[in-house]
Amino acid sequence: MTMAKGSNTVVRVSGLRRAFGSTVILDRFNLQVREGEAIALTGRNGAGKSTLLRLLVGADKADEGTIEVCGTPMTETSAAIRRDMATVIDDLDFFPDLSVVEHLDLLARAHGVENPDPLVDEVLEEVQLVPQSGQLPGTLSSGQRRRLALATAFVRPRRLLILDEPEQRLDVEGVTWLANRLKNEREQGLAIIFASHEPRLVQTVATRVVTLGAPRAGAENLLAGTDPDEVLSADGETPVADDVAPKPPKPQAAKQQGGKGGGRPGQPKGRPRPRQGGRR
Repeated sequence: MTMAKGSNTVVRVSGLRRAFGSTVILDRFNLQVREGEAIALTGRNGAGKSTLLRLLVGADKADEGTIEVCGTPMTETSAAIRRDMATVIDDLDFFPDLSVVEHLDLLARAHGVENPDPLVDEVLEEVQLVPQSGQLPGTLSSGQRRRLALATAFVRPRRLLILDEPEQRLDVEGVTWLANRLKNEREQGLAIIFASHEPRLVQTVATRVVTLGAPRAGAENLLAGTDPDEVLSADGETPVADDVAPKPPKPQAAKQQGGKGGGRPGQPKGRPRPRQGGRR
C-alpha cells in the first residue's frame, strides 16, 4: 500500500485522564499520530470514543494530561489549531438563512481559499448535493445534512481531520464513497482520527485501530489477524486500548442502489452562486 506517511507528528496525546464523578472514561491515555496516518477509534457505546474526540478538538477539557496539535497546546480558541484541524463530530448548527452553496463558499473563503468556486463545485458534485445547492439546510433530509457536514470539512485546507461516526445516515454507496475519499486523503498525507462502528470504513481507511474499553460484540471482525504485541498502554504495564493494524477488507461486489449516498452522480454543475455583497 502506497502511503504518504511523514515523520512530522500532527497529534500528540500524553497522560490523558477524563472522569465524570467516580466514572473514569480515560486514564493515562497516550497517542501519537503522524502525517499520513489514520487512527480508527472503536469500542462499545460509552467506551469513551466521543469523549476522546471532544477532548481532541477542545470541546471538553481533560482532568489531567496534555494534547498538542502540530506542536501547539490544545485550546479551543487557538487560531493555529483552527487553521489546521477540520472536524465533523456533532450535528452542525447551520446558518438557517444561508443556502447549501453559500455555506460552503463562506467556509472556503474564511479559511483562505482564494478561488473557491471550482472546489465548491467539485465537492457539491461529489457529495451529491448539486440539486440541493440552492436550498436552506433546514429543508434537507438527515442524510443530506450529514453529507453537507462532511462537505464543510472538504472545502477547507486541513492537516488533521477528526470525525465521529462519519458513516451515520449514509447508505451503502455513501459509505463506499466516504471510505475511498478518506483513504485517498490519507495517502496524500492527511492525518485522520475517526470513531466508527462500520467495519468496511475502518478496514479501508485506518492504518491503526485503537479499541477503547472492553471489545464490543463483533469487534473480532475489525481486529482479526492483528499482532498481539501492538498494544497502546497507559503506563507501560496496563493496556487501555488495542492499537493494531486493521484486517484488509474482503472483496465485495458493488451494490447498485439508488437514493441518497456518496459517489459522483455526474450532475450538471450549474447552481446558484452566493451573493458577494453583504449579509443575507
